Amino acid sequence: MEEYTENQLHEQNPDAGRKRRRAGRSGFLPGVIIGILITVVVVGILFAVRGGSAGLLLGNGGGSASAVNEKAVDKLKLLEQYVDYYYYKTDEVTPEQKENGMYKGLLSSLGDVYSCYYTPEEYEQLTQQTEGIYSGIGAYVSKDVETGACVISGVIKDSPAAASQLREGDIISKVDDEDVIGLELDEVVARIRGEEGTTVKLTIVRGGETIDLEIMRAKVNSPTVDSRMLEDGIGYLQITEFDNVTVSQFEENMESLKSQDMKGLIIDLRGNPGGNVTSVCAIAEQLLPEGLVFYMEDKNGKRTEYPCKGADFDLPLVVLTNEYSASAAEILSGAVKDAGIGKLVGKKTFGKGIVQNIIPLEDGSAIKLTVANYYTRGGHDIHLKGIEPDVEVELDADKYLEDETDTQLDKAVEVMKEEMSSAR
Repeated sequence: MEEYTENQLHEQNPDAGRKRRRAGRSGFLPGVIIGILITVVVVGILFAVRGGSAGLLLGNGGGSASAVNEKAVDKLKLLEQYVDYYYYKTDEVTPEQKENGMYKGLLSSLGDVYSCYYTPEEYEQLTQQTEGIYSGIGAYVSKDVETGACVISGVIKDSPAAASQLREGDIISKVDDEDVIGLELDEVVARIRGEEGTTVKLTIVRGGETIDLEIMRAKVNSPTVDSRMLEDGIGYLQITEFDNVTVSQFEENMESLKSQDMKGLIIDLRGNPGGNVTSVCAIAEQLLPEGLVFYMEDKNGKRTEYPCKGADFDLPLVVLTNEYSASAAEILSGAVKDAGIGKLVGKKTFGKGIVQNIIPLEDGSAIKLTVANYYTRGGHDIHLKGIEPDVEVELDADKYLEDETDTQLDKAVEVMKEEMSSAR
């Protein structure tokens, strides 16, 4: 594991470096939200939930030799004996921890950052998260795969994180005084998560300065959709992620905007790390003309299409994106662009064009596996490429921090006025 010095962390100035990251595709993994009792583990992942159990798996599926053989089992027993005899804190490690470690190690061996094993407790937390239930500090965390650093990619309004002055772009250096640079995203989140009413100490690097923040975990009210009317009848609707509750929240906010005589719509997907297929398709079906939302292909070339019947939405549309817009957010923005029904404004999206399935097991645990590539409505493979905006514009971080001037939203409003004018 590569180590990082304090000086190297300071060189990753989030305020100065934010512009550098926005200049092109960053190396960030889509974000993870810190949520209930313990946190959520996969907000940033596009996933399709498929039921299953250990008893349903037939053979090894890929034709490769099994790693779970007599020789491997004998070696594991030998390693456990060495651990029990020599490890200096044996009394702090339970058999369950060692067992879970073996399962996690198998999934980690795939070298795929999106495939992992969930203990029963972790899977329960994941299920609660997709229902929009949160308890924690209320922040999104992403990982820079180039530096190994985990970074705050979003802060939920009125959350403990917001009250602590945690900001987007803060680099997480330590959690409870333990260095976390180079650790996997799930490991860092696991250290930050905890029960409501307990505190966690985050050491973050911001603008060349190291700052310690004590944050008390609490229940977090995190609606995934928010909206308001802007000038000249322009509706603004922000989607922070695609959870099970997002569709109804989207519909409620759309009705509210329509009742205020909305003449054009700006959908803000900046910082949206993704979510589940069902939600993004249900929302896309309320905006797109007849055709595909997207499609995916598995390793055998089997194609699964997600069509829509066609909506009667006919207002000018602008979609805001940035380098943190990933996965399901890219499905929606890509479909809008491919269908030619709106303009994309902001920065190129993250570029996550692969799909994960979550497979529940009989003991309450689960695994998440990458199972397919997905393609946008127009057949574009955006994995590791992202989606280019029609109008590129930087977020001036200094202006935003100074007086909340949002240069990207301002440009979106400007583009919207042009679209509304030409539609008359």
